[in-house]
Amino acid sequence: MKTITTTEALAAFCEEAAKRPYVTVDTEFLRERTYYSKLCLIQMAYQDDLGEDAVLVDPLVEGLSLEPMYDLFRNTTVVKVFHAARQDLEIFFVDAGFIPTPLFDTQVAAMVCGYGEQVGYETLVRKIANASLDKSSRFTDWSRRPLTDAQMKYAVADVTHLRDIYEVLSKRLAKSGRARWVSEEMAVLNDPQTYVSHPDDAWKRVKTRTSSGRFLAIVRELARFREGYAQSRNIPRSRVFKDDALVELASTKPESEKDLNRSRLLLREARKGEIADGILTAIKTGLAVKPEDAPKPDQTREKLQVNPALADLLRVLLKAKAETEGVAQKLIATSADLDAIAAGERDVKALTGWRREVFGEEALELCAGKIALATKGNDVITIKL
Repeated sequence: MKTITTTEALAAFCEEAAKRPYVTVDTEFLRERTYYSKLCLIQMAYQDDLGEDAVLVDPLVEGLSLEPMYDLFRNTTVVKVFHAARQDLEIFFVDAGFIPTPLFDTQVAAMVCGYGEQVGYETLVRKIANASLDKSSRFTDWSRRPLTDAQMKYAVADVTHLRDIYEVLSKRLAKSGRARWVSEEMAVLNDPQTYVSHPDDAWKRVKTRTSSGRFLAIVRELARFREGYAQSRNIPRSRVFKDDALVELASTKPESEKDLNRSRLLLREARKGEIADGILTAIKTGLAVKPEDAPKPDQTREKLQVNPALADLLRVLLKAKAETEGVAQKLIATSADLDAIAAGERDVKALTGWRREVFGEEALELCAGKIALATKGNDVITIKL
């Protein structure tokens, strides 16, 4: 096991990796005390029986440039293999402004290959690599140096077993003809907007029990201020103020620091200075919003006129198709998707791409009365009418 601490050593490894068809990648990071993840370790490996094929890269070493690795990530002849890549990709996007390409996520591929919804890495290691993982180092402080032997062993296992998992899954996808399914599912991960948090949209993540336009306008302004403040100072949103305090502020509408001091939920640090000023300004701005400009909650689902009998039939069809295809039901369609279809909605994910092929077309035929469901032994089948 080799730990890379110099730009020259990283360049040498990446030069060798560029000669291979793929490289497996993982990261260890901390995010408890920052808005953006703090990258603490990078693991990479390629398949080579003749030499050193797995390394740990220490990004905390002063003077180490990650550019050789980013050059490898831009190399379109080498597939970059991750498991549950969302957070890893966000780190690289924030740091370097791009997404590694081409990209392969074994969690996505495993779902398509019938291993269930959001299958964990440990499960794939056990089922595909016939190995086990020591998870005792999983939640350790990866920013502390030196790393322990247990930490390094755990970290390198995240990319060495990943090679076997990738090769098995990629062969199964080629054999089943489902590689296109994975490509469709990877669209979100390949979209830069996935990793951009817009302060203007932050209010949509706050759970409230009211649809009042004025209340939501204040929530929007408070959430916008909090998001921008947290981003600019690289601190967690909760260090500014938590969601329950935000909702309390939107309800009580304090007008002064004296009013802020009456809050039950607001952190002491938020009752004065810049945060207090930002809160009071946000509330004033929210109160001044015209009714027509106030945010409106998404109530489209609540207004759906769902045919419950048809929704139940769609659930039976979905279960039958999922069993036939060997794919988790939720990967094909959610319960909300089925209700929307039963209510006449057609702008539904389950009616697009590969989902339309395996379920959507027959779902629409069922809705139109063109097919019926029947049983044949233990199986549910469709009959043309």
